[in-house]
Amino acid sequence: MLEGSSESSSFRKVQFNKGKSKSLHPPIETYWQLTPPQEEYKWFSWFRFNFKNMLSYPLKLQGSIKKTGKSQGLRLVLEGTHDPKDEKNVESFRELLLLEGQLPLKHNDYHTLLRFLRRRDFDLMKAKESYLQYLKWLEEYGVDMIIREFKFEEYGEVKKLYPHGYHGVDRYGRPVYIEKLGLVDLNALLQITTIDRFVKYHVSEKEKTLRWRFPACSIAAKKHIASTVSILDVKDVGMANFSKPARYLFMEIQKIDSSYYPETMHQLFIVNAGSGFKFLWKALKAFLDTRTLAKIQVLGSNYKSNLVEVIDPSNLPSFLGGNCTCSENGGCLLSDKGPWTDPEITGMLQALYSEEECNNGEMNSITGNQALISYVDNIQIKDVYDVVPTVDKGDRQIGKTDVADRPSLLLKTGAFEDALKDAKIKIQKLESAIDDIKLVSGTARTCRAYRRVKKMKYGK
Repeated sequence: MLEGSSESSSFRKVQFNKGKSKSLHPPIETYWQLTPPQEEYKWFSWFRFNFKNMLSYPLKLQGSIKKTGKSQGLRLVLEGTHDPKDEKNVESFRELLLLEGQLPLKHNDYHTLLRFLRRRDFDLMKAKESYLQYLKWLEEYGVDMIIREFKFEEYGEVKKLYPHGYHGVDRYGRPVYIEKLGLVDLNALLQITTIDRFVKYHVSEKEKTLRWRFPACSIAAKKHIASTVSILDVKDVGMANFSKPARYLFMEIQKIDSSYYPETMHQLFIVNAGSGFKFLWKALKAFLDTRTLAKIQVLGSNYKSNLVEVIDPSNLPSFLGGNCTCSENGGCLLSDKGPWTDPEITGMLQALYSEEECNNGEMNSITGNQALISYVDNIQIKDVYDVVPTVDKGDRQIGKTDVADRPSLLLKTGAFEDALKDAKIKIQKLESAIDDIKLVSGTARTCRAYRRVKKMKYGK
């Protein structure tokens, strides 16, 4: 929940502050711009052209699916461009874990290792300690099981008593998370759920963000996205709100976010902070590390300009000074509006994850494909057209597909997946036939050799 204006203005403000013991790093996406701005249109046009061709002619591409079109383009975006210095540090970290027999088969991808290195200021031994604690927590807390099986049936009621949710993206393309803490009724909340269940729900949402929202935002923004912007509305919040259950819930979530999901928050705005909250904030700051505090801005009631600088008004709810109401969805915090609910993008991700399932025969260690497919099957897909600003190029627009094209796109995606499965069966049959031919050919050669030996020995 707590883990940070312009892309680097807040970083510049705090990096020279005296008395800070920890070093501060630039935004985690700094080196992950895939293509220069002037090449963006050319690249995305190529990407969409190849993806649509793959959907139209899946059988023709079964032999080169890893080399061209959608798969290659998506992987380039999702992986991003690595900073050489970071890449060297990650490689050293990986070698250390491997030499000590502590490199797992899962959760060992570049971006996960980099997050733990950044958390510990690239100290390999400290990063290793944090990373191993993370792996232990994943197993003991049963995170994979939570992703697959946890059902938060009280979700609707919880939303009424604890208004929160993801809503749109910032100007860079990061998902925006919002809470209205002043409206939380914790006593009523604990009548319909428990702290344990709420924390599990929180973990499931963090995993969905890592595994689904970030990839979807990356595709929409055409660059790697790996962090969020959060807004906490603390109107009327004071010491009276910080009861014993509230303190316990805060501590549990804070521990999980800082220890197991480090470097996933780009910036946090706390708005409508009155005198009561400012007094409370002095106590809360003691639980937050230096790097997290550097990402937080505490603002009073004149916060609109700060938010609009970072988030376009079309992606900002009206109660925070923006233009969006999401009236068709019952309000902005109930809409889950974002690229992760755009049918075209979800179709791309589903096709990619299905392909990787076919290629690997098991869950991918980076994306958790089956869990992602299970997640997207359970969400309600909404048509979202104003999440990412479009760029006009004559009569063409980047980032949109006509409404009428969307159902056909998903149908073609299904046909594409069926064709892959059919191709795999045919390849297996072909390999079996080749083995039979080799067997027959080998038998024939053996018979001819026997006859030659017999002729030499007996002259027949």
